[in-house]
Amino acid sequence: MKILSRQQIERLLSVPGMLKAIEEGFIAYSRGETVIPPVASLHFEHPPGDCHIKYGYAKKGKYYVVKIASGFYDNPKQGFPSGNGLMLLFDKENGIPLCLLQDEGYLTDMRTAAAGCIAAKYLAPKNVSCVGIIGTGAQALYQLKLLSFATSCRKALVWGRDASKAKTLISHSDLSEWSCEIATSIDQLAAECNLIVTTTASSHPLLWAHQIRPGTHITAMGADDVGKQELDPKIFAKAHKVIVDSRSQCALFGDSSHAVKASLIREEQLIELGDAIRDSKLRRTGESEITLADLTGVAVQDLQIAATVFEST
Repeated sequence: MKILSRQQIERLLSVPGMLKAIEEGFIAYSRGETVIPPVASLHFEHPPGDCHIKYGYAKKGKYYVVKIASGFYDNPKQGFPSGNGLMLLFDKENGIPLCLLQDEGYLTDMRTAAAGCIAAKYLAPKNVSCVGIIGTGAQALYQLKLLSFATSCRKALVWGRDASKAKTLISHSDLSEWSCEIATSIDQLAAECNLIVTTTASSHPLLWAHQIRPGTHITAMGADDVGKQELDPKIFAKAHKVIVDSRSQCALFGDSSHAVKASLIREEQLIELGDAIRDSKLRRTGESEITLADLTGVAVQDLQIAATVFEST
């Protein structure tokens, strides 16, 4: 079995190759060509945190994956990153472990950002005037970094509860090609940005329906478990298209679930990202449309990114 460190993984991972593989994974998932069981979760109170176990395989593929990802939100106070984890890749023919990817959560961050990039590629307006990022953690950084593969816009506004964290984010060396400023409020961010990404672990709405102007695309990334919420459910009623990574999963948790439970949208109205990639009629059809992508994370992303790295060794 190969054992790869985070440093090795970072050197091996090709962003264009990863994006292509994850797009193919979403298509396979929406076609019913994968086996992806429900997510297993552990929740902790003291200190607050969670652990997600995701696993699955593609019926026509060579591998299966088991991914363990944790988030402990007080870790930065002790000098540790809040996210961590690893992936295990197995041979689907015989169950032999092929690779242990000790990525420290890096692959989870990258595959999550890849989903945001893919959503923007197919749903964002043609002319993005400014990108708005709500949140200041690692995922905020990776989302903005990968959005450079989906839009030519290089102007961004960042909002976070902690202004010092927002300042640290916009000065990150990985964002040198971006012109980033700190938004004084979410009202300002929503007024100036027509591509908005939410990346927090919030348990209550941060972005409200009255703030969304025509032509805006929103990608909601943070509500990846029960009890999390970033969007006002009324945004779903206002949106012309609602895209999800997994219809069944997003009806159970994530921002979509709150709108479904409030009868503001029916589960059948949720369009899977894999279907939108295949069928242009399911995407944005006008520059004034409001589009929304609710992405909770599906194991097919972990499978595809792990296989991409392994096959690069």
